[in-house]
Amino acid sequence: MSDLISRHQGLIAPVIAFDTEIIAERAEGIWVHTADGRRYADFACGTAVTNLGHNHPAVVAAAHAQIDRFVHSGCIFRYDTIVEAAERLRDITPPGIEKFGFANSGAEAVEAAVKMTRKVTGRQGLVVFRGAFHGRTMGSVSYTTSNAKYREGYHPILGSVFVAPFPHPYRWGMTEDQAVDHCLWELSMMFRHEVFPTNIAGFLIEPVQGEGGYYAAPARFLNELAELARKHGIKLVYDEVQSGFGRTAEWFASDHYEAKPDVIALGKGIANGLPLSAYGASAEMIDSWPRGSHGTTFGGNPVACAAAVAVMDTMGGLLPHARELSAHALERLGKLATDYPTVGDVRGLGLMIGIELVKDQDTRDPDPDAFASIQRFCLDRDLIVIDCGPDANIIRFVPPLVTTQAELDWAIDLIDQAIDAYESEPGN
Repeated sequence: MSDLISRHQGLIAPVIAFDTEIIAERAEGIWVHTADGRRYADFACGTAVTNLGHNHPAVVAAAHAQIDRFVHSGCIFRYDTIVEAAERLRDITPPGIEKFGFANSGAEAVEAAVKMTRKVTGRQGLVVFRGAFHGRTMGSVSYTTSNAKYREGYHPILGSVFVAPFPHPYRWGMTEDQAVDHCLWELSMMFRHEVFPTNIAGFLIEPVQGEGGYYAAPARFLNELAELARKHGIKLVYDEVQSGFGRTAEWFASDHYEAKPDVIALGKGIANGLPLSAYGASAEMIDSWPRGSHGTTFGGNPVACAAAVAVMDTMGGLLPHARELSAHALERLGKLATDYPTVGDVRGLGLMIGIELVKDQDTRDPDPDAFASIQRFCLDRDLIVIDCGPDANIIRFVPPLVTTQAELDWAIDLIDQAIDAYESEPGN
């Protein structure tokens, strides 16, 4: 064991789980470099954060320039980078999102979005969807159902949070339409037996479930939710913390859908690694939130906002490349599902792709051992991949948007070889 790992384990709370034992010395583009001269391709992207790759020159330059001016405001004085970040957000977010607030993490952005929605509507109920991940603070963990471990030991959680099913066609062995029909029927039963829709402030939903398994919401499902929201005065709240800023090869996952949010929560890729998140809504809604009923010390930090401006000024030029990479990746990864019994499903939007590993194609039993074997194989050959899903059996394929097609093919070749090696092991 290295000295740094030993010191790390002696000081850092073990509740924070690390996916590898790599000790990084520096990072640039898709590569993480270690002190001994080895380099790893980071196809985890800091959990879908460094969408522009590590240390993108434009982001680094913007952060350095702001550090030379000043580092902190704490809501004491006003400054330009927070305004410029909001202006850029207004230009790229869905229609109707007009004003913004800033925070530090995705969980904080979700918390703020929910608080605002409850306060402004005067309603306290919230409908969330099974399999979602919205954070691990005491508020956001009440909305998180991607894995029961996140709630274990923390009850009672917030009240007036109602959990409805999210369409998981592959996992349920249904067609997409069957899964949507089932979810809509369950939601109608909730409104009949558990809570009237007039008590619901918002539908909080990830248009693409992240931690829960990389399930993109069927368009019809979101359309029906939007119609229910309009009918009953409910706000449609999109958590785009993971699916935003080019991850789906568009600015946001909501760009793929007709149903647009009333409220949006953003984070992760917004500043390409600096701690920043945001929430947005109409000017009418945000202006109705009483002054001082929410706040932050570090949210909208001047340096992080400067980095976010650079991200948004740079990202648009990469989206066509991301679309090309996505089409190529989905074609090649989709072939794995026909070549290997271990690969049950390949799904996703853009470069937010889930590769589900199963023990049996007919029963769809999750195979977390397959993921662990594939991760080790790839790591031994300098590729970092991480998992998602409640059974840790899904490869979370999230390459940086700056990845070349040659680098993408190299990574997919490694995954192909890793699956073949796993299936060749005795007993598999």
